[in-house]
Amino acid sequence: MPQRQLPIFPAGVTEINNSIAVQKEAGQVVYIYGHMPVFHHEEEDIGSFRMFTSQMIVNGTVKPKEIVKAFGVPIITVKRYVKVFRDHGAKGFYETKARQSSASVLKGEVLERARTLLDERQSVPEVARELKVLANTLHKAIRAGRLPAPQKKRNPSVRL
Repeated sequence: MPQRQLPIFPAGVTEINNSIAVQKEAGQVVYIYGHMPVFHHEEEDIGSFRMFTSQMIVNGTVKPKEIVKAFGVPIITVKRYVKVFRDHGAKGFYETKARQSSASVLKGEVLERARTLLDERQSVPEVARELKVLANTLHKAIRAGRLPAPQKKRNPSVRL
């Protein structure tokens, strides 16, 4: 029959519950079961933090509210990453997600048409409506230097 580990933690640790504690030392976060370290990661390694705390919750070692209390993270964040762990396992925290960039929308003919319309002093919202793209996509292209900044329209009734 397995013997239960007594909750004897070293000095200077933060208890998550009566079985698991955490300690920060020299830029490392160390998780301790009884008096034995069971996992560690760099202090800035958010992916490993999310993975290990989610694993402990899924395995029943800790409760979500104990993670919230010990680390001060929102409960919704804890729940979100527990779902990632359940759906994808540990690899879900380290895979890069493929994202579609706005550059794929503004290519060739559409990009040239947008440039022409902006040169004709049309506003970004007007150009976006005509080309059926988001104004935000045009703003990103302007910031990236792929499109010219729109010229301000002058009010003819105002004299300088």
